[in-house]
Amino acid sequence: MTVAQRPLPDPAAQPRDFLLRLFDVAVSRAQPRTVLAQFIPPAPAGRTVVLGAGKAAGAMVHALEAAWPADAPLSGLAVTRYGHTPPRPPGVAQRIEIVEAAHPVPDAAGEQAARRLLALTEGLTADDLVICLISGGGSALLTLPAEGLTLSDKQRINRELLASGANIHEMNTLRKHLSRIKGGRLAAACGPARVVTLAISDVPGDDLSVIASGPTVPDVSTCAEALDIARRYDIGLPPAVVDALQRDTLETPKPDDAVFDRQTVQLIATPAQSLQAAAEAARAAGLAAHVLSDEIEGEAHDIGGMHGALARAAAQGRGALSAPCVILSGGETTVTLGRLPDGARPGRGGRAGEFCMGLAQALQAQPGVWALAADTDGIDGADDNAGALVTPDTLARAARAGVGLNDHIARHDAFGFFSALDDLVVTGPTHTNVNDFRAVLVL
Repeated sequence: MTVAQRPLPDPAAQPRDFLLRLFDVAVSRAQPRTVLAQFIPPAPAGRTVVLGAGKAAGAMVHALEAAWPADAPLSGLAVTRYGHTPPRPPGVAQRIEIVEAAHPVPDAAGEQAARRLLALTEGLTADDLVICLISGGGSALLTLPAEGLTLSDKQRINRELLASGANIHEMNTLRKHLSRIKGGRLAAACGPARVVTLAISDVPGDDLSVIASGPTVPDVSTCAEALDIARRYDIGLPPAVVDALQRDTLETPKPDDAVFDRQTVQLIATPAQSLQAAAEAARAAGLAAHVLSDEIEGEAHDIGGMHGALARAAAQGRGALSAPCVILSGGETTVTLGRLPDGARPGRGGRAGEFCMGLAQALQAQPGVWALAADTDGIDGADDNAGALVTPDTLARAARAGVGLNDHIARHDAFGFFSALDDLVVTGPTHTNVNDFRAVLVL
């Protein structure tokens, strides 16, 4: 019996366990081992080369190796985040090399992996097949700086982007134009071979050109847009790169480019599918389930406040939603690290924890409301937790522990706040990535 098929705990009797299992259902729906095989193309007359990048790359490789015909040639290379290579399934022989690199700020291992991936495209023929396994996180893991940039430049730019409040579309527009492998350039290098991209979406709207900065798909953004984003968010670029963007010499391949004539792309898992799986499980447990959207963006704290207002209204018998119910949403929020209060120590945490602090603040200890927010890759920001839980007595327990919510919000210290309450959600790497998952249970 799969995770999705097992009955969930009684939400009224075990609300924490119910929410944790609901998260498991969402993650299970996006596991490569359960969804990838149906999308694998037939073996070609020539070679099959696999190129992979992202937090789910290791699991995608294992799923492909398990399903690929034993007598058909298969080779290649994939790069995933440190610690995100799952154990090899019993009986599955290794045919594709998996290496690890840093995320969210790239390192030399990622740059070396990108060079090796690009080198594997040399000498391909029209009889060959390239299978590209792409998932979220590939932007940092697949780092090959454009002319005029160094790895040190890319590391600084990534840090500034992560702290800027830019959304994922804006960040990846700039990243694509500062790369020799993103924004369709990997597909261009694969010609004349046929290219099949199997992708797991971690972005609002499932925009293929944004997932891992779209290394194998056309890019409609422009150098001018990339330069505008850098200026708007005060991202420093070397003068030579600014000049290259102004002259359009760092432009990406566009949809009408012939390099994409022999390419197909398949989304094998999406945020919407995981949210729907969670909704179906909640309904089977006797709850009304409302999926707000899989594309919610904005400041994580503010989005938490919005969910809190909805939940309070439902709990009090006001508004469009009625208790008992579960409110579900996904998407990619942001955390803008502004100037800290005088003397304040910078905190730790990610989008899910920041959402939970905003939610707890807005709920005002509303009885009967429980919530979980977590990143489906198992890592919230740069820490080892996936997210956090909010309970009706979160504020009361924080007061008894001497932990001030407003202080932690001001310092963006979600990790410190929920760690003190033993309310962190710790799963370890899940080996997939369909972005943020949020569930608010109203009893």
